[in-house]
Amino acid sequence: MTTTASVVAFDQVSKAYDAVRAVDGLTLDLSPGQTVALLGPNGAGKSTTLDLLLGLKKPDSGTVRLFGTSPRDAIVAGRVGAMLQSGGLMDEVTVAELVRLACDLHPKPYRPSEVLSRAGIAQIADRKVNKLSGGQAQRVRFALATAGDSDLIVLDEPTTGMDVTTRQAFWATMREQAEQGRTVLFATHYLEEADAVADRVLVLHRGRLLADGTAAEIKARAGARRVSFDVEGALDEPALRALPFLTGIDISGRTVRIQSADADATVHALYGLGVYPRNLEVAGLGLEQAFVAITTAEEAKSK
Repeated sequence: MTTTASVVAFDQVSKAYDAVRAVDGLTLDLSPGQTVALLGPNGAGKSTTLDLLLGLKKPDSGTVRLFGTSPRDAIVAGRVGAMLQSGGLMDEVTVAELVRLACDLHPKPYRPSEVLSRAGIAQIADRKVNKLSGGQAQRVRFALATAGDSDLIVLDEPTTGMDVTTRQAFWATMREQAEQGRTVLFATHYLEEADAVADRVLVLHRGRLLADGTAAEIKARAGARRVSFDVEGALDEPALRALPFLTGIDISGRTVRIQSADADATVHALYGLGVYPRNLEVAGLGLEQAFVAITTAEEAKSK
């Protein structure tokens, strides 16, 4: 595989729609062989970022380069495969016919039978595209994105509509792609997928890069841990809510779940209240909780 020092390079890229800045001074660099998750709440600029990367939109300012050249040149050379939410599939053709067309158009095509097998759709090759379920249509889109030997694969919400088994098989295939030196960039709302699959996580918020690191680093940045326990006897809710270093608390019956910036100090203070916690558990935040904590803190700063 041909590689360069930089697969994707955004340099101070901005894109606005009237008064709304969808992308705001975005700078990032992706290297070969990375599996990168692009996260962000609705309206964070994820889709616009992918559109700019693929040359579907032009930035108002800044530059976007793929493999040191323009997005258009990289795509024409067959170096990029993309699976997007927008755009439909051709009706009244079979899955095999559509995959064969994609292979014929790619500068470095794979055999159609290989593409069908990799995407797990060989058994529906003779079915008309307009007769597919949502999950099957997603797998066809994946087949089209991987019809040839591309160095960068871009996926926008790729597993929407897939069942659990199909999603696991899909990500196993994506890991193989990365192990072969390809860069995989995917946007997703399934944060557990990003946690399990990505070796790098980018968090966008209002068009800006809010966090960039491994899933473990993103969790650590949230600066909180989860503490959960059960309380027997009288429950002094005001005292629990006044515990030090709390960043969040949920009380459901006799079960208390809190987030703390210093779990050791919080638990120490808990015992100081004369509370004997049952089934005490202390754990790090999951990626979803860390994501919420980081974006919520950013929202609070902007007010």
